Amino acid sequence: MRKLLLPFGLAATLLSPFISQAQPAIPLTLEQALELAASRSFTLSAARRELEASDGTVQQAGALRNPELNASVEDTRRETRTTTATLAFPLELGGKRAARVTAAERGRDVAQAEFSNAQAQLRASVIAAYFSTLVAQERFKLATSSAELATRGADAIAKRVAAGKVSPVDETRARVDQANAQLETTEAEAALKTAHQVLAALWGDAEPTFSEVVGDTAQVPSRGTVAELTQQLEASPALLASRMEANRRKALIDVERSKAVPDVTVSVGAKRDNDIGRTQAIVGVSIPLPLFDRNQGAVYEAGKRAQRADDEYQAARIRVLNDLQLAASQLSVARSSLQSLQATVLPAAQQAYEAATKGFDAGKFGFLDVIDAQRSLLQARSRYLTTLSSAFQAATAIDRLLGR
Repeated sequence: MRKLLLPFGLAATLLSPFISQAQPAIPLTLEQALELAASRSFTLSAARRELEASDGTVQQAGALRNPELNASVEDTRRETRTTTATLAFPLELGGKRAARVTAAERGRDVAQAEFSNAQAQLRASVIAAYFSTLVAQERFKLATSSAELATRGADAIAKRVAAGKVSPVDETRARVDQANAQLETTEAEAALKTAHQVLAALWGDAEPTFSEVVGDTAQVPSRGTVAELTQQLEASPALLASRMEANRRKALIDVERSKAVPDVTVSVGAKRDNDIGRTQAIVGVSIPLPLFDRNQGAVYEAGKRAQRADDEYQAARIRVLNDLQLAASQLSVARSSLQSLQATVLPAAQQAYEAATKGFDAGKFGFLDVIDAQRSLLQARSRYLTTLSSAFQAATAIDRLLGR
C-alpha cells in the first residue's frame, strides 16, 4: 500500500509550489478595466438577454392565426348517423397583424435603448470607480509620505532635545503628530482596499487581482462647454429609452384601435348523412357584430398611457438637462481650482516647507515653523486630491448622462 501511495505523495510534493502560488498582482489600466466589465458584467448580460428576447416578441407578433378543426356527430346509430367536419380559417381585419408587429418593433427599440443605456451606465461606473481608486491610491501615498515626514521630524527633535537645544515639549508634540500621521496612513490604506474591491466587483471578482491602477493625477479632465454638451443631450441613452417608450405607447394605440374591427372566420367542410347516403359540402362565414363592445375603453386607456409616456419623456429631459448643467458647472469650478493649485498653491507650499526645513537644520527657525510648513504642504496636496476627485466625479456624471 505504501508503494502505491509513494508516487502520489511525490507528485503532490513537486506540484505543491505551483498549486499554492497565487497569481501575481499586476497594474491595471482603464482600458483593461473597461474590457473586463464589458465582457463579464452580469448587468450588461441581463440587458443583452432582454434585447434578444424582444426579437422573439417581434417574430410572434407577425405569426398568422392557426386554423381550427371542428367535428361533430349526430345520432349514435350507424344507419341514421350524421357526421360533420369543418376547417375554420380566421382572417384578421383592420390591420391587426401589422399593428402588432409595429408595436413589437417599437418594444425592441426600447430594449435596444435600454441595452445602450446599460452599457453607458456600466462604462461610467467603471470610470468613476477607477478614478476613485486612483485618488485613493494617491491619498495613501500622501499619507505614507506624511507619516515619513512626521517620523523624520520627530527623530530630529529627539536629537535636539537630547542635545539640550529645544524643550522636551516639542518632542511630545512631534510624537503626537507622528501618531496622527500613522493613523491617517492606516485609514488611507483601508480606503484604498475598499476602492479596489468596489472596482473589481464591477466585473464580478470577489477579490481584486490587480496591484494598482495606472493613471496621471496631473491631467485634469475636460468635457467642453455647457452649450456643446447640451447639443449632445438628445443622444443620451436614458432619454433615448424614454423616447422609444413613448413611441411604443403610441403604437399600442393602433393595436387597440384595430381590435374594434371584427375578424371574419371562413369555414369549409363536409357533412355525411348516412340516412340518405349523401355527403354534402359546407361553406360558412362567421362575423362578430360589434354592437356593445368596440374596445372603446382599451383605446382610451392606451391613449392616456401614451400621453403619460410623453410627459415622462419631457420630465426626464428636464431632469437630465439640469443634471448635465450642474455637473458641467462643478467640473468648471474644479478645473479652475486645480489650475490655481497646480500653478500657485502647491509650488508655494513646497518652497515654504523646504525653506523651513533648511532653516530648522541651520538653527534659524523653530520646530513650530517646520510643523506649520509641513501641515500647509500636506493640506495643499490633500485639497488637490479632493478637488481632483470632484473633477473626476463631475466628468463621469457628464459621461453617464450623455452615454459616452
